[in-house]
Amino acid sequence: MFRSYIYLVFCVLALTFSANNSFGQDPQYSQYYAAPLYLNPAFAGSDFQTRIGANYRSQWPGLDAQYNTFSVYADTFLEKYNSGFGLMVMNDVQGAADLRSLTISAMYAYELKLGESVYFRPGFEGSYIRREVGYYENLVFANQINPQDPFGPIIPGSTDLTVLGEPINMLSLSFGGLLFTENLWLGGAIHHINQPNQSFLEGESALPYKLSFHGGYRIGLGRGAMKRDFTHTYKQRYFVPTINYKKQGVFEQLDVGAYVYAEPLIFGVWYRGLPYKPLNSESNRDAIVLLLGLSLPTGLDVGYSFDYTMSQLGIQSGGAHEISVSYRFPDRNPGAPRLRNTILPCPKF
Repeated sequence: MFRSYIYLVFCVLALTFSANNSFGQDPQYSQYYAAPLYLNPAFAGSDFQTRIGANYRSQWPGLDAQYNTFSVYADTFLEKYNSGFGLMVMNDVQGAADLRSLTISAMYAYELKLGESVYFRPGFEGSYIRREVGYYENLVFANQINPQDPFGPIIPGSTDLTVLGEPINMLSLSFGGLLFTENLWLGGAIHHINQPNQSFLEGESALPYKLSFHGGYRIGLGRGAMKRDFTHTYKQRYFVPTINYKKQGVFEQLDVGAYVYAEPLIFGVWYRGLPYKPLNSESNRDAIVLLLGLSLPTGLDVGYSFDYTMSQLGIQSGGAHEISVSYRFPDRNPGAPRLRNTILPCPKF
């Protein structure tokens, strides 16, 4: 019983200081390019075709304080206005206290041609965020822990827990940019630039703005076998190294890895962590991410990834499972001339 209690306290502390999903931090996706509108509003309408998609992530299912995130999105491009539009709805449930966040976001992006096969897309986003605590009676505050006996009984605190039952509503403003050529892309975004107040209690607790920088390069591996259809074209094969850096408040994370596309299959592996920069004197290693995806010529993309936890929580936490699905609707005017012949080389997962 005592060992179980110590393990529970350790998990609570680990969850509190985790860079991934602590209070005030945004959820994350390992398949960050499979959630393009969440990554950067500049991706709105980037495919030129109308696109819909969904993402689901279950993190640390082996613990009582797991995290579940689900989102759906849709975007399209209006060539007449050289503009992309997007809409995203996300529901996130965090930890034993069941902190629930509902986010509804609208995005706009404009496409600029800077040179031969060089394009830049600034993007803007406005979001409504509603947060509430589902089981506030499960929360333990600092003034309820006896510093002389931290593993002893919880002592009464002065915090009025009843006020935590009231949801809070926020308006968040974000913007981003995306530069790309036929094989290279570089992007950056800043979310919650207005840093809305997220406190459930009286006073101010600003939601920290989130900075992210991402990019990659597509390297051709030669043509594959000939497709068995009327197109008489060859299957695509390429290698794509990618990187995604994000910082929110005092926390930083770096995803670096690559995937191989051998049409229609995709295999990828990423490392998440900042080993050169310890967090609270502890090793800042998070996970190894393994990906298997399928990208069909019909416009359907499906991906599954697993995060093998390398932090102190260990694999007994259950790691993280993530599923992504997206569909690109057929072009209504396939023979019409396009403003851009370059296809954005950004990966699908």
